[in-house]
Amino acid sequence: MRHAQRVTVGVVAIVLSVVIFLVPFAFILLQTFKNPGEAGLLNINLPSHWQFVENLKEVLAADNGVIWRALINSTTLTVVSVAIMVVFSAMVGYVLQRRKSRINAWANFFILAGLIVPPAVVPTIWVLQGLHLFKTLPGMILIEATFGLSFCILLFRAFVSTIPKELDEAAIIDGAGPIRLFFTVVLPLLRPVMITVVVVQSVAVFNDFTGPLYFLPGDDNATVQLTLYNFQSQSLSQYNLLFMDILLITIPPLIMYLFFNRQIVAGMTSGAIKG
Repeated sequence: MRHAQRVTVGVVAIVLSVVIFLVPFAFILLQTFKNPGEAGLLNINLPSHWQFVENLKEVLAADNGVIWRALINSTTLTVVSVAIMVVFSAMVGYVLQRRKSRINAWANFFILAGLIVPPAVVPTIWVLQGLHLFKTLPGMILIEATFGLSFCILLFRAFVSTIPKELDEAAIIDGAGPIRLFFTVVLPLLRPVMITVVVVQSVAVFNDFTGPLYFLPGDDNATVQLTLYNFQSQSLSQYNLLFMDILLITIPPLIMYLFFNRQIVAGMTSGAIKG
């Protein structure tokens, strides 16, 4: 009886997953094959004339190829921001876990505040203007890296608790200093949680819309999500091109998630019980 119940629950879970995730993706994919008139109906009927290649060429050439500039900007923003998050949050998480002090309580308070308190847009713009980083890619990298630090630090701190302290002591006996200890002994052991942080934060930064909208305006600084916004506002009736644009900016995060699915789960659950 219990086995039958487990099978039933599993089947229901699979069906719900298909309905929630695959059906919307199939709907988007279907619209990319249609002409403007049929795509505007927003139904799941098969197109009378398949024009996927034509829609793809038109989207890639729209607005002087803004999608290419957006892909370069989004890729640069994602790679640099996530690299800063990984290195800095790994170091902070390691120190907070290994070295107990009075500062840890305050550090934990500000880390949790970074997760709970919403970002203040106007003061952040003032700070960026004072640093002469407003409307620049380095300024946006600083914003993305800062916004994602709290989540990353919590993950790294939980994972560091699963690493035996005896490894640190052995490295110190062998003459390793703090920098060498961290980068040659501890950091390689953080690979599972590093993959989790890279994948989760890469998807978050790549798909971020409000951040570039507020802090990185302008066509030269366009990101993939802003091209979607601008494209929709300029071509309200051309849903075939709109859904083609959605498909293009969905593929990179989807591929990353499919390749690192198991590592994400391992990194998220490591340290959940111990420490």
